[in-house]
Amino acid sequence: MENTVYLTILYDYYKNLLTEKQCLYFEDYYFYNLTLSEMAQSYHVTRSAVNKQINLTIEKLNEYESKLNLYANSLKIKKLLETVPKETREKIEKLI
Repeated sequence: MENTVYLTILYDYYKNLLTEKQCLYFEDYYFYNLTLSEMAQSYHVTRSAVNKQINLTIEKLNEYESKLNLYANSLKIKKLLETVPKETREKIEKLI
């Protein structure tokens, strides 16, 4: 479950870097909980093709995060914001 949450967070950060097909398959699998078989039938491809595309998408999301660190940096920023006075923190949070 933790991995699913992590992947969906990465997806929010990097979905614009993925192909339309990768987005469709990822959303069907992780957001709509479709099985590989259901997806294969819906897209008229093999179950193996769906699985391969999802795994490729996961690899890309992890690769983007390892290079760009958008999610890791956002966690660091949130941690730093905990030390800032509430009024200032609220102003900063509105900007990000």
